Amino acid sequence: MRPAGLPRELRLRLAGDFAALRTSSGRLGGRCFHLRYRPNGLTHARLGLAISKRVSKRAVERNRLKRLLRESFRRIRDQLPPVDLVVTAREQAAGLPGAELLADAEALWRRLAAIRPGPPAAAAPAASAPHH
Repeated sequence: MRPAGLPRELRLRLAGDFAALRTSSGRLGGRCFHLRYRPNGLTHARLGLAISKRVSKRAVERNRLKRLLRESFRRIRDQLPPVDLVVTAREQAAGLPGAELLADAEALWRRLAAIRPGPPAAAAPAASAPHH
């Protein structure tokens, strides 16, 4: 059985990684969260969280949002494409019940899993786009 924590190799930790996602990345938005992603050239997805004081002045609330997002990511990470992603919370996320927050996060993960981004640093040819 896999340990419950989120190993270091599955986390974005460097400022450069976060900066790269701000400039060139895909975006998905939900009611409570906003997600930016880009292919990372690895074999797994890596998660970064950016929960600002604008969402809530209370650290306990911001930490609660981060815990919920990490737990949700842990459950689905094996189904995600190899991307770096940063999740930010919208102001309305603060104070919502955990079940609503998890449902919103899981909807974003499902949408991301369906996208299957192309190789890193190069645009994928149009022929490789998924057919619906």
